[in-house]
Amino acid sequence: MPKSLTPRLAALNEEILGHAREFGLDFFETIFEVVTYDEMNMVASYGGFPNRYPHWRWGMEYEQLSKGYEYGLSKIYELVINNDPCYAYLLESNADVDQKLVMAHVYGHCDFFKNNFSFRHTNRRMIDEMANHATRVRRWIDKIGVEKVEDFIDKALSLENLIDQHAPHIRRNPDPKRAEDEAKSNERVEGFKVNREYMRGFINPSEFLDSQRKKVEEEKQKAKKFPERPQRDVLFFLLEHAPLEQWEADILGILRDEAYYFAPQGQTKIMNEGWASYWHSTIMTRRALKDDEIIDYADRHSGTMSTRPGSLNPYKLGIELWRDIEDRWNKGRFGKEWDECDDLRARSTWDKKLGAGREKIFEVRKHYNDITFIDTFLTAEFALEQKLFVYGFNDKRNSWEILDREFRKVKSKLLQGLTNFGQPIIEVVDGNFENRSELLMAHKHDGQDLKGDYARETLRNLQALWRRPVNIVTRYDGKGVMLRYDGQNHSEKKVDL
Repeated sequence: MPKSLTPRLAALNEEILGHAREFGLDFFETIFEVVTYDEMNMVASYGGFPNRYPHWRWGMEYEQLSKGYEYGLSKIYELVINNDPCYAYLLESNADVDQKLVMAHVYGHCDFFKNNFSFRHTNRRMIDEMANHATRVRRWIDKIGVEKVEDFIDKALSLENLIDQHAPHIRRNPDPKRAEDEAKSNERVEGFKVNREYMRGFINPSEFLDSQRKKVEEEKQKAKKFPERPQRDVLFFLLEHAPLEQWEADILGILRDEAYYFAPQGQTKIMNEGWASYWHSTIMTRRALKDDEIIDYADRHSGTMSTRPGSLNPYKLGIELWRDIEDRWNKGRFGKEWDECDDLRARSTWDKKLGAGREKIFEVRKHYNDITFIDTFLTAEFALEQKLFVYGFNDKRNSWEILDREFRKVKSKLLQGLTNFGQPIIEVVDGNFENRSELLMAHKHDGQDLKGDYARETLRNLQALWRRPVNIVTRYDGKGVMLRYDGQNHSEKKVDL
């Protein structure tokens, strides 16, 4: 069982807490608990929460994490939960320098959770909500049976990314009441034209006008699409319209709620980890480190920042971009004058001594997510300094190699991988396709084709929930293709886009 902080750790926490507040970090109350490595792996396998609904994948995650730790391949230093209060876990076997580093890192995360706009709509009592979800699923298991419930969760988990990650911040569909009022105001039926007002009641009797209104309404209903606009939140559409049993709808709603809770963390992975790393580095090197801890700290920090060839480390990219923003705004390397300067010598020595860097990064941490962060602040100079490049597989040489170092292509590749978490954007376009109650979806093609095997399995699981054939329109080699699964067989045909 997790333990509270020892007097020694409590003193270290007070020290780091004071430094964090001194630097201006603003966070919820943060509660640290001390765990063994086995307990840390258990919590990590649950996605950072102490209690989740029963499912075999948690055991699989635990087994993988345990083996990684035992074989010396990986080690989890910290876990922190976006909650109010925030909960974080410290590894019992860590040295003092590790504990201080983790505490500083955690306070960076907690500041980001509280202040970044992406987390504004998240449930700040998610620990209690997760426990509630677990209880509800266990009740259904007792009532329905473990195999039936687990099989449904398997199918639903393959669809959990089919949500509208921006839904908490925008309204894609008009307000229903307002749309209804506008529709009523636009459907006035006046009947035949009348030159004499006193003749109106004879030429257009009320019975005739009522029948005309009814006819207009019937035609309108026939022309009405279902849904009226493409709907990106596929899970919500299934909850509203699929013939689900009560227990299926309850579990699908649970998985959808959890998907929306975790979505902001995926949208801000580079910013969040970079922000926490920036602050643990700042607090440790400027305030908390003792002389005899420097080597150990450097070893831990460099291990976190190291990047394997061909991979992207969000900690490294994030911290370097935060430092670059701070440096640019300290020296005034932004704005019209800077952009129009083409003198390389002047640019290399440019320093207006504005000292606005710290203020700027606090502003950025509040208003940006990874996509806008990269799009706005990743510059050609930064890409060159960090040696960023686009790589790919060369079929002729049968090897991975650098394809391009051109800045725009590097930036475009980064943004493409971050958009919708690098996953295809799928929308429901018709819930009554060809008037046969079939589901029709569309893939918003962005240059990346759907993986055929993934698409077929996803259609299979969607059909299990919709109970009727499901279709998706996509593009392969520039040509429109409709993939279909009717509950027994997969098929595809060419379509016009």
